[in-house]
Amino acid sequence: MAAGFSSSSLPERLGRLSGVDVTAGAPLAPLTSVRVGGPAEALVRPRSPDALVALLRFLREEGVPLTVLGGGANTLVGDGGIPGVTVKLPSDLFPEQADVGAEEGRLILGAGAAIVRLCNQMRAHGLVGAEFLAGIPGTLGGAVTMNAGTKNGECYRVVEAVEVATADGVGWLSKAQIPHSYRHSELPRGGVVTRVRFLLPKGDLEASKKAMDEDLAYRKRSQPLSQPNFGSVFANPPGDFAGRLIESVGLKGHVIGRAQVSTLHANWIVNLGGASAHDVLSLLTLMQTRVREERGVELQPEVKRVGVFQP
Repeated sequence: MAAGFSSSSLPERLGRLSGVDVTAGAPLAPLTSVRVGGPAEALVRPRSPDALVALLRFLREEGVPLTVLGGGANTLVGDGGIPGVTVKLPSDLFPEQADVGAEEGRLILGAGAAIVRLCNQMRAHGLVGAEFLAGIPGTLGGAVTMNAGTKNGECYRVVEAVEVATADGVGWLSKAQIPHSYRHSELPRGGVVTRVRFLLPKGDLEASKKAMDEDLAYRKRSQPLSQPNFGSVFANPPGDFAGRLIESVGLKGHVIGRAQVSTLHANWIVNLGGASAHDVLSLLTLMQTRVREERGVELQPEVKRVGVFQP
């Protein structure tokens, strides 16, 4: 059992469910892009949709807290780890499907698949329209949950429907049934995104490839992709840029512990090696506080905090 958790038999009880792989005290830092945080009390990987529903039903009946971990690209796990169950969907839980007509096509991919799989399948089937997602890390489930995007577009622009598993079963929700806004969506409480259906037009594949290549080249020049990071820490406020505001209050390059405001892009926090979640959260809080006090702007974090944070 992981340090800091009680001598609960939760992993043992979970192990009696069929169709799931359970790891007690699993390290979570390697599963997040910023590489910090404590262990999961129980990390669970379902091997089928039915097993996932049975797991969610068990959690509801037992009152066990649920955390869903996608690609870990915008997730800060507390140093005390995550109590209860952390679910991570395998990338190959569902087969990829394509239905392509003369003018448009539908692609269905599993939520545990990397975002780049959408771009690969889009190109393979002569489709365009999701170029703005090409350089975003993480999984498709995470992209839908946070409505990931860039200045060139957001995830729900190309989403037609989302399949969600709950304790009562699995079903599809159309885009119109899911309230969504900038970097946010409202999915059923206690549900887990399992598959996503994308609707994309046919178009100029060479222009599409050029747009993705240019976007990736820009990211490599302007973002610290070689260091562990979250991606953007804060959403851009209306009419401004979070990075500009953070740099304007003198925090670009600022270090707390082993966490640093990137010297390349001030809206990124990087792990210099050996950072703790406490270091990262302290830096994030300082960025938010300084911008509020000196610029009168309340920055809204894109980073999701999960687990136990220690003082």
